[in-house]
Amino acid sequence: MSFQYLQLEQRDQVATVWINRAEMHNAFNTQVIEELHRCFSELNTRDDVRVVILAGRGKSFSAGADLNWMKEAGQASQAENEADALKLAKMLQSLATLKQPTIARVQGIAFGGGMGLASACDICVASSDAKFATSEVRLGLAPSTISPYVIRAIGARQASRYFLTAERISAEQALHIGLAHVVADAEQLDEKVAEMVDALLLGGPEAQTSSKQLIQMVDQQVLTEALLLQTAQHIAHVRQGSEAKSGLNAFLNKHSPVWIKTTA
Repeated sequence: MSFQYLQLEQRDQVATVWINRAEMHNAFNTQVIEELHRCFSELNTRDDVRVVILAGRGKSFSAGADLNWMKEAGQASQAENEADALKLAKMLQSLATLKQPTIARVQGIAFGGGMGLASACDICVASSDAKFATSEVRLGLAPSTISPYVIRAIGARQASRYFLTAERISAEQALHIGLAHVVADAEQLDEKVAEMVDALLLGGPEAQTSSKQLIQMVDQQVLTEALLLQTAQHIAHVRQGSEAKSGLNAFLNKHSPVWIKTTA
């Protein structure tokens, strides 16, 4: 895959997607959104990729939407606006529904859509200088397309505060509200991401995909007989898979499961 604003690196079973627009603090426009969507869609088909890391080049993770692009969108027709916003919504969905576990590697600012990207990942690791914000209301806007992921990450009560005040959220506060795991500096940021990757690679890839689907199925649901049946059907399906059989056999016989690479 070739990109203008992204760099895709793969080391063994780990793919890192770098947003490479450092001079604009990795703010995204139509092309960045299209490239991210195309990249995530392609990674979702790859069995040789076990973990996806999303990162930003330079001082910032992502400043969110490019304001010049937003201004142009505001001058477009209703239909054009909806089509444009839907592209962003679908890109975020493609990230949130990747079959692989995802990690946001956050330094500097993650504002607006940048906070949306971080929230759409399964895990967010941030350095102590990181700052988050849903800054849209200060521009007369609303955090519409990112809202499902931010609310999932921090809950409706915290979203009520930050969507309405657009306050900057320090790394310490991000840790407190459950948005991010926080480390001291950039060096420790990479160490913590690597630690998370090592932990993720110990799990079965099909089991992790099923677990991600399980979270989406159960989140915010009332505990009813229907939900109990759904969860029972879910584990029954997982148990019958070859990966589960291999994993249980490996545990009982005290050897590594097939998905863990071993070196000679």
